Amino acid sequence: MRKFWSPAPTIRLRLTASYAGLFLISGIGLVAIIYALVAEATGDVFVINGLSGVHLSRIGPDGLPLAAGPDPSATAGPTPSPSPTPMHRSQAVAHLVRLARNQHTDELHQLLIQSMIALAIMAVVSAGLGWILAGRVLRPLRHITNTAQQISATSLERRLSLPGPNDEIKQMADTFDDLLARLQATFEAQRQFVANASHELRTPLARQRVIGQVALGDPEASADDLRAAHERILASGAEQERLIEALLTLARGQTGLGHHDPIDLAGITQTALTARHTAAEQRGITMTADLAAAPIVGDPHLIERMIANILDNALLHNHQDGHVEVSTSSAGGRSTLTVGNSGPRLTADDVHRLLRPFQRLETARVRNESGLGLGMPIIEAIAGAHHGGLAITPRASGGLMLTVQLPARETPTDLGWGVTVVQAVQALPDDAPTPHQVQG
Repeated sequence: MRKFWSPAPTIRLRLTASYAGLFLISGIGLVAIIYALVAEATGDVFVINGLSGVHLSRIGPDGLPLAAGPDPSATAGPTPSPSPTPMHRSQAVAHLVRLARNQHTDELHQLLIQSMIALAIMAVVSAGLGWILAGRVLRPLRHITNTAQQISATSLERRLSLPGPNDEIKQMADTFDDLLARLQATFEAQRQFVANASHELRTPLARQRVIGQVALGDPEASADDLRAAHERILASGAEQERLIEALLTLARGQTGLGHHDPIDLAGITQTALTARHTAAEQRGITMTADLAAAPIVGDPHLIERMIANILDNALLHNHQDGHVEVSTSSAGGRSTLTVGNSGPRLTADDVHRLLRPFQRLETARVRNESGLGLGMPIIEAIAGAHHGGLAITPRASGGLMLTVQLPARETPTDLGWGVTVVQAVQALPDDAPTPHQVQG
C-alpha cells in the first residue's frame, strides 16, 4: 500500500495547535454561556396594550398577560375611549406576542452568528500569536540543539552558557554543560592514560633492544655475558607482563563485574597478609590485623587484586621498621576494610595525584622501580565496580589511612553507590577517625 508523505509535526506546530485548540474550546464555552444568559434575561416579552386601556403588561410563555391594571391616563381624561371587544383585544395581544418572540429569536440567532464569526477570527489570530509565542519559548532549545550538533570529541571545551532565568530549560542547559565537563575530563584522562601507557610499554621494549644490540655487537662477549644480557631481557619482559596485567585489571574494574559470588573480606585479607608476611619481616615492618567477618557479593579475582594492591602499597611506600594496621568489619549493610600504614608525609594534593594512572610521588616516597603507578587507580576502579566507596586520608605522622566500604549484599546500580575519595585538607592525627563514606 502506497504511503503518502506527510511532514513530521514539530514541537512548535504541536504547541501552536494546543494553544489554538485551548482558545477555541474556551471561546465556544464563553459564547455558550453568553448566549444562555442573554436568552434568559430577554425571555419575557413586554407589550403595551393601548386598546384595552391596560398599561404595560408582562406576557408569559402562554401568551397571556401576567400582570395588568387600569391605565392611569385613562382616568385622567374627561371621557374614556370605548373599550374594544374581548375578542379583538385577545387577537391583538397574541399578534404582538408573536412579533416580539420572532424578533427575540432573530436577535438571539444574529448574536450567535456574530459571536461565532468573531470567535473564528480570534482563533486565527490566536494561532498566529501561538506560533510566535511557541517560537520564543523554543528558541533556547534550538540554541541547545545547534550547539550540541557542533560539539564533537575534539571540541568538548565548548559550553552552552544559556542566559536567562533559572527555569527548566536553563537547568537542562546547565546539566548539559556539566555533562560536557565530565566528558571532557574523561576524554583528557583517556588520552593521558594512553600516552602514559605507551610510554611505560615503550621503555622496557627500548631497554630490551639496547641490551640485545650491545650483547650482539660485542665480538668478545662470552657466554656468561650473553647469559646476563638474556636475563636482563627476561626481567624487562616480566616488567611488561606486570604492566599489561595491571592494565587489564584496571580495564576490568572500569568495565564492571563479571561474577557475583559471596565473598568474605576477612578471609581474603588474611590470605593476602600471610603471603606478605616474609616481605614485611625483611623490611622490619610490623603488621597487625583485627579481622571480623565482612561478607560481600562480587568478583573474587577483582577483590583479591584490590586487597593485594592495598597491602602492596602499604608495604612498598613505608619506612624501615614501620607498621601496617589492617581491620575488617561489617555494620549497617556495609562491609569495611581499613588499612593504615606509616610512611612519608603526604598532602591532599599528593593523594589526588595518586589516583591518576602512572603517577608516582618519587620525591615524597621511597623510590622503587617495582611500582607501576597503577595501584591506586586499580583500587578505585574495583571499588567503583562493586558500588563501593573509597576514603583516603593522609596521617599527621606520615603515611595513609585507606578505607574501602562495600555493600554487604548485592546492590543495584541505581542506589547511588559510587567511588568517592575523601581528601583531608589538613593531615589528621593517627588516632583520628576515618572520614565517613560519601555516596557518589
